Amino acid sequence: MSTGSPTPESSEVAAAAESPRPEPERRSVASRLLSGPAGRSIGLIIALLILILVGAVTAGSDFMNLDNMLVILRLASVIGVVAIGVTFVITAGGIDLSVGSVLGLASVVASLGAIQTAASGFWPLMVFVSIAVGVVAGLTNGLIIAYGKVVAFMATLAMLVAARGLAELISQRQTQVVSNQGFLSFFRGDLLGISWVVWIFALVSVAGWFLLNRTTFGRRTVAIGGNATAARLAGVNVRRHLTYLYMLSGATAGIAATMLLSRTTAGTSTHGQLYELDAIAAVVVGGTLLIGGRGTIGGTVLGVLLFATLTNVFTQNNLSTSVQLVAKGVIIVVAVLLQQRFANRDSSAPTG
Repeated sequence: MSTGSPTPESSEVAAAAESPRPEPERRSVASRLLSGPAGRSIGLIIALLILILVGAVTAGSDFMNLDNMLVILRLASVIGVVAIGVTFVITAGGIDLSVGSVLGLASVVASLGAIQTAASGFWPLMVFVSIAVGVVAGLTNGLIIAYGKVVAFMATLAMLVAARGLAELISQRQTQVVSNQGFLSFFRGDLLGISWVVWIFALVSVAGWFLLNRTTFGRRTVAIGGNATAARLAGVNVRRHLTYLYMLSGATAGIAATMLLSRTTAGTSTHGQLYELDAIAAVVVGGTLLIGGRGTIGGTVLGVLLFATLTNVFTQNNLSTSVQLVAKGVIIVVAVLLQQRFANRDSSAPTG
């Protein structure tokens, strides 16, 4: 064994090993905050405040009064409840195009004469029937997607068509008037001056936030959306969980159906048309990734309020609904582009 002096090469290697490794560039606290969920929520809040400012300037007191604020909340409530369920599905990397048609079907079944007669002494039966219809439709979607291995887009598109057709057959394309006074009195009532419909939206939102952020169910939902194969290898029953998610989406559609029944006092197969698009738009604008792996209930609520406020501002100013649709489209495109930017930045960020 040689005992001579170390070679220049070995000295350089030793020096390199002893020298401290350069630490990855650390972003400031403000930068990390703005690039995370809080930053995206701040952006939505700013956009909402700008819309409110525009409404105040263009419509004045007609917009900036308590009654109109409550109108906006009531307008947001039905779509908001639907969007909460859709948030879970999209977070898991799925899609549900059937929620609007399922809402219409649930409203028709819940307003059938036989159901209203049976609920004459106990009006919550109508609510139970409506939710049950939504759960059964969601279960059907889940089984076809998870166990039948049909692409979610096609499976829920088929349910969209089938549920609407079934609603037309059951109602014979006629409007069914809601005559149950107990049902109408409750949903048209208020608590602390705020409609029960708004309170229901708030309760569903809080429950959805807790379920997604504070339970194993929520963590599994995010894991499946991030990498379904890795979630399965980690012990998650992906098929069963996906089925539960579509049942949850159907249940929220059923809840929304009862809220719409109370507002329109009628069940019809036309209820819920294009609601699926409004709900998905609110979810995407709110910051939930379309590819799955990240979901935010708070963002969804802000997205729903953003679109409801936009609709109200256009209505207050007697502007064309066509222009309103164009504005919605622009907002959705901008939201998706921002999503892609954040997703690319997150994937390229150093880990350690």
